[in-house]
Amino acid sequence: MHFPRAGYTLNYMVQYVSHSLDLSFAALSDATRRGIIDQLGKGEASITSLADKFQMTLTGMKKHVQVLERTGLVVTQKVGRVRTCKLGKRSLNAEAEWIEAHRKLFDARFEALDEIISEMKQEGSDESAG
Repeated sequence: MHFPRAGYTLNYMVQYVSHSLDLSFAALSDATRRGIIDQLGKGEASITSLADKFQMTLTGMKKHVQVLERTGLVVTQKVGRVRTCKLGKRSLNAEAEWIEAHRKLFDARFEALDEIISEMKQEGSDESAG
């Protein structure tokens, strides 16, 4: 039996990073979750205190915290009836690198566009002077 060879190569590292980036950016796309991270940057907090701070239900806050837990940005620990949240050990280095690479790409494109506009202005002023 002959199996045709696929016309593409899978890069598992790229897929892993992409999946991780997808989770992180999805988690950080919400203002409440960004606020939770800001709050936990000041120190640990219970889900109840976070819910009070953000004026939402415990169920709503638990859902936000679960999203952040899946990314590794937040960890929780239950002691008795209180679940305490704190920042996870995971950094945002991969996300920062992705943003920086794309910032450089956009900067380069805008610089090229500025050069084209400058050349067009120069050609226009040369024609009107001549």
